[in-house]
Amino acid sequence: MSHVGAADTMSSSSISSDTPFLGARQIMELQEFTRKPKHTVSHTLGELLQLVGDAHTSPDHRVLVMPLPEPASFPFILSFNNLTYSVNASRKMTIPACFRTSDLPEERKILLNDISGEAREGEIMAVLGASGSGKSTLIDALADRISKESLKGTVTLNGEVLESKLSKVISAYVMQDDLLFPMLTVEETLMFSAEFRLPRTLSPSKKKARVEALIDQLGLRNAAKTVIGDEGHRGVSGGERRRVSIGTDIIHDPIVLFLDEPTSGLDSTSAFMVVKVLQRIAQSGSIVILSIHQPSYRILNLLDSLIFLSRGQTVFSGSPTSLPAFFSEFGHPIPENENRSEFALDFIRELEESPTGTKNLVDFNKSWRIKNSLCSYTNNRPTQSLKDAINASISKGKLVSGSTSVNSSDLTTSVQKFANPFWIESIVIARRSITNSRRMPELFGIRLGAVIVTGVILATMFWKLDNSPKGVQERIGFFAFAMSTTFYTCAEAIPVFLMERYIFMRETAYNAYRRSSYVFSHAITTIPSIFFLSLAFSLITFFAVGLAGGLPGFAMFFLFVIAAFWAGSSFVTFLSGVVSHVMLGYTVVVAILAYFLLFSGFFITPDRIPKYWLWFHYMSLTKYPYEGVLQNEFSDPNKCFVRGVQIFDNSPLGTVPGALKLELLKTMSKTLGMNITSSTCLTTGSDILRTQAVTDITRETLLPMSSLPSHMHTSTAGNPLSPFESHHRKPFLSVRIAPPEALFSVRFASLMRYHRHPLAFPPPPPPASVDSTPQLSLFNPTKISLISPSICFR
Repeated sequence: MSHVGAADTMSSSSISSDTPFLGARQIMELQEFTRKPKHTVSHTLGELLQLVGDAHTSPDHRVLVMPLPEPASFPFILSFNNLTYSVNASRKMTIPACFRTSDLPEERKILLNDISGEAREGEIMAVLGASGSGKSTLIDALADRISKESLKGTVTLNGEVLESKLSKVISAYVMQDDLLFPMLTVEETLMFSAEFRLPRTLSPSKKKARVEALIDQLGLRNAAKTVIGDEGHRGVSGGERRRVSIGTDIIHDPIVLFLDEPTSGLDSTSAFMVVKVLQRIAQSGSIVILSIHQPSYRILNLLDSLIFLSRGQTVFSGSPTSLPAFFSEFGHPIPENENRSEFALDFIRELEESPTGTKNLVDFNKSWRIKNSLCSYTNNRPTQSLKDAINASISKGKLVSGSTSVNSSDLTTSVQKFANPFWIESIVIARRSITNSRRMPELFGIRLGAVIVTGVILATMFWKLDNSPKGVQERIGFFAFAMSTTFYTCAEAIPVFLMERYIFMRETAYNAYRRSSYVFSHAITTIPSIFFLSLAFSLITFFAVGLAGGLPGFAMFFLFVIAAFWAGSSFVTFLSGVVSHVMLGYTVVVAILAYFLLFSGFFITPDRIPKYWLWFHYMSLTKYPYEGVLQNEFSDPNKCFVRGVQIFDNSPLGTVPGALKLELLKTMSKTLGMNITSSTCLTTGSDILRTQAVTDITRETLLPMSSLPSHMHTSTAGNPLSPFESHHRKPFLSVRIAPPEALFSVRFASLMRYHRHPLAFPPPPPPASVDSTPQLSLFNPTKISLISPSICFR
């Protein structure tokens, strides 16, 4: 024991002396990574659970690495042969087809040109090269992220073609950017990933134990309770964040792990720790393939095989130890004290700038591979078929999407696509969304503040509106602006949705959960916030504006506001999947919401909208809540909005004395043979709805006299209606009120037409009693354009 302690002390002191600028926490992590010898085989997560025990075991008693004899064969070998991929080259100016004299051949840019190689279980294969050499393209091609139609060549696993469905189940892809929720802790992030990836047959305690084992395997024990963090919240370091990103994709122990430049943006120590973690993952029974820009000397010693690319071609493929011999035979030996990878990259860059390029080096690599028989693993070919190898991996604890075994000869049908059913996925996504929202209350606070300020402004601007024609128009304006404002307040969530968009794409790309589960859970989890926003807006505006309906009317108004907020939130979510930038998202939202308001029916009725734009009217999300609140306000048949002389309001005649207005009414009554007094109801809510094209304007709305207010059952002198009036109670006089900007004009031509053709408009029969003046109770259904555009009688 004393010798072991002395060795550990010497190791600690040597690390501290070599890295004087590291903190105590980084030195502890580095010591942890360097304790393990390279040529050992690690346990899978499933085997680690037997060493870890339950989830409550102290981390100090966990033994995560046990030296095992190196395997005599490779259960999994991923081979790729003659991969070629090209895209259409972009041209500065394209000639229209109608002006072309002949078919011009399309220019193609070759990104991969006849790339071959293989990666073996337990090893790390690194793809190196300068920017634009094709590193990320090769990783995407192997990870099945490129369309099969445009990619030539084959990718096989244990000699069998790797199908897309099977590839997504047994592999994982770690993107270059760390796409994580900033307000979740390291442990919570991995736990949610485990609930997505691990099947429901696994108990919560076993999932917890698996996460704890993974945290120790990644070297994240000291940061387990720390939030991920972002620009506004302090969290884990860059290296720890990268390891968490890796952990979210390897919680189910994938057979193949792809990584796109996992060390970019990290300092040398953090990059070394990340690659050391990848070495552990490889030695636990996985194939690790990564792209890296320029590895350090320590990182190069952790890699097992290298592929150098130059403009889509292979200029070297082999082990790091064979680099000196390769360049020595090519005539450019590597100096003793120089980093091998840096020398190779610099030399390749010089060749790219030369007239002949890297053609000689590409040809030399092909002949050198044949001469030195680089395929030295011919005696270690996989001894198992792909099905048997997958079953062996599952038995060791590699949970391939919850499958317990693979029995069918067709692997694509025997392996489950998703680990959990729809309802479990929805619950987990909802729990994660609620946790994020709870820890970011400022997002809800901003929206609530915007809604309250908007509600107060509207309440004070439209305070206690009356039922006059002017008040009716102001009500309609309030409804249009209020419903459109609810959509604009939803735009505040665009940055959040854009961040979730990339996380959603990463998680669904490899079947962590269904897309439908995300949409459903997101719609459900927004209900609580929308409820409080709608309640605040409705309480502030409904009673202050003086809307009709009492508590039932308030309830309906509240429901329409909820519908508007819900539609706005869903609309912003949809746009977040279309646009790619926050500023572009704001621009698109503002523009489309303006069009929604324009085509809602407030500014112009549907019958006036050109037919080629009518489809936008029905697509307008503002149209439906706007029409709903109009119906809620004006659907009462017993409520009158315009009586007698009020028809002259909002017109040039509105400023004349009241006595003159009464004289005008008498003249109109005498001309039409009807009794229109100052108490006669000329406009009801049904007329207003018809004006806004909310109801079917071709259909006559009948308002029975039995449902009219009591004052409409008496004549001008207050006497009961005559027998004639009681006999003709069917239709009711309706007046269409145009927008306030319309001029009030009397069309004398209409009156002249009436006098010239009296038979077209027969006068009512003489009254039964000459003592009572007949009051208007029956009107010919034929439309008389008496006053236009402000008033028209039916």
